[in-house]
Amino acid sequence: MAGEKAIFITGGGSGIGQAVAKLFARKGWRVGLADVNAAGLEATRAMLPAGMVTTHVMDVRDRDQWRDALATFSEASGGRLDVLFNNAGIAIGGPLAGATDDEIDRIVGINLVGVINGARAAYPLLKATPGSTLVNTASAAAIYGSGGLALYAAVKFGVRGLSEALDAEWAGDGIKVRVVMPSFIDTPLLDSNVSGTNRTARDSVRAAGLEFTPVDQVAEEIWNGIERDKLHVIIGKTARRLAFAARWMPGALRKQMRRGGMR
Repeated sequence: MAGEKAIFITGGGSGIGQAVAKLFARKGWRVGLADVNAAGLEATRAMLPAGMVTTHVMDVRDRDQWRDALATFSEASGGRLDVLFNNAGIAIGGPLAGATDDEIDRIVGINLVGVINGARAAYPLLKATPGSTLVNTASAAAIYGSGGLALYAAVKFGVRGLSEALDAEWAGDGIKVRVVMPSFIDTPLLDSNVSGTNRTARDSVRAAGLEFTPVDQVAEEIWNGIERDKLHVIIGKTARRLAFAARWMPGALRKQMRRGGMR
């Protein structure tokens, strides 16, 4: 039905995107799921009410695919786009000096350029939908950069900066902007290997003694964050500790990071 609220989610085939899709669908929203992983999209679709979901196999780096997917989704939603959830991303860890050209191009293209592409493509629909919101997924890595996560921190700081700028630019259009900065989430992203090692990102998180934030908690806090008039949505103990230290103890935080990161 055209009057239902509508959310379009990238990275909808797993992890945070899947959890957000399930939560919003339970609340009666129409859901558009986008991902490069067709099997993941179908798995998420099977978890949602029939007739309330469209799926879109797309690469967020491709601007034409963005335009085509949103045009198809808007036909199903009656032209509504209440929330664009710019969530697709990959994780690449390890020292910058050891990164390959392909790793650099992929993480910048997907995690940053893909978010920019989404914001630009969705702007007309968001502007035409009263009370709409752009939600961008950043990370606790966008609060303070951590050794071994230089590329990831760089693109997530970019997402944070973009979100802060659009919060100003789009205020006059009535479009809310939220940037989500969660602690480490136990999702398939953490299965990626740290560059130059046999360890996964999950292994590194555990070795540092850091906690995982449940993905369902992230979805709930995103839901709540849309309603609150607060740009930064900081989720999880590690992210909150990092934000506190970055604001009030920057010198101590720098020393701690140079010794090996948060504990």
